[in-house]
Amino acid sequence: MVEFGRLLTAMITPFHEDGSIDYLQARKLAKKLVASGTEGLVIGGTTGESPSMSDDEKIRLFAEVKEEVGSTAAVIAGTTDNNHNKSLELSIESEKVGVDGLLLTVPAYNKPTQEGLYQNFKAIAKATKLPGLLYNVPSRTALNMTAETTLRLAEIDNIIGVKEASSDYTQITNIIDKSPDGFKVWSGNDDETFPIMCVGGYGVVSVASNLYGTQISTMMKYILDGNIEKAADEHKRMLPIFKALFWVTNPIPIKYAVNRAGFNAGSYRLPLCTPDNIFLKDFNPVMDTYDVDLPV
Repeated sequence: MVEFGRLLTAMITPFHEDGSIDYLQARKLAKKLVASGTEGLVIGGTTGESPSMSDDEKIRLFAEVKEEVGSTAAVIAGTTDNNHNKSLELSIESEKVGVDGLLLTVPAYNKPTQEGLYQNFKAIAKATKLPGLLYNVPSRTALNMTAETTLRLAEIDNIIGVKEASSDYTQITNIIDKSPDGFKVWSGNDDETFPIMCVGGYGVVSVASNLYGTQISTMMKYILDGNIEKAADEHKRMLPIFKALFWVTNPIPIKYAVNRAGFNAGSYRLPLCTPDNIFLKDFNPVMDTYDVDLPV
């Protein structure tokens, strides 16, 4: 199986003015992210506005990004939603276009039992040979996947890790402590990368790395080198922008910030829309205190 890497970027999706996907800009952005420290690209996730994309658009986007980055970065495709059969079909089609892995997100709205979650992900994992990265994000799905369920799923050969965005440090630590060898935990929130990695987490699926990948990589390297004091200093230095990028719903701030930094990522698809002037008045001064790593 392809190694996903420690720094995974949840990539935004560039759009044309008419709202269609700008595949050329997506290719360019993917290459620039790899140049600024990204080891793996999560395509068609929350940050990519996946709920507003058709299956055909997703498949083409997965294929074009993978063709562009080749072996320089893993491409993890967001293929799941609250329709189990659709998740199966999209996962199988994604394997055909050459992606390196699947993002297996807890379904929203259905609110299944823990057994339902287990059976859902087990069936998707069985349908392909691709490695699967679980994604637990209760703030989006209104449902927490428990440590017990995650650990059951960790026993499935091609479920290789979890993106944990529950912000429950006890739960996350238990998963890290009790999971089998080879099962990895990525932080699902930029502001939690430092504490999660300090207790054995593997890395982060980052929103901020759309712009600040090199700096995040530096902080992670300090942790891995055992230089916790320097890592803590970097964490504290980056914390204001990590927080600001979630003042309103992701990906509104990061897409705005990427555009403001000089890379044309276009606008949003409704129901997401451009941030208002009240947000910009507070956000811009925070953004201006940081160098941008993305080559624009």
